[in-house]
Amino acid sequence: MKKIEAVVRVEKLDEVVEALERTGCPGMMITRIEGHGRQKGLVEQFRGREYKVNFLPKIKIEVVVKDADVDKVIKTITDNARTGEVGDGKIFVYSAENSVRIRTGEKGEGAI
Repeated sequence: MKKIEAVVRVEKLDEVVEALERTGCPGMMITRIEGHGRQKGLVEQFRGREYKVNFLPKIKIEVVVKDADVDKVIKTITDNARTGEVGDGKIFVYSAENSVRIRTGEKGEGAI
């Protein structure tokens, strides 16, 4: 099993979630976060004064999938989150040793 964390633009959330659901992704967690990558934030204007916004709002989508589904999920996220502009986000893939469905006690891939 693998845990996939994708950090995407806020405005792309609905599009990515709908696409993941269409591909049969069993479940996901969504967290509103703030951060920056290479772009280092933005310089904004407010009432004639410039100020720097160091951390930009983003969405983190977390899914745990079978090893066989990793490439399909990554392609789904990239295809639906990409704008071609700086700040589109990142995807991280981690090994997930085990999962347990609390209600039934079921373990492993059957629990996801």
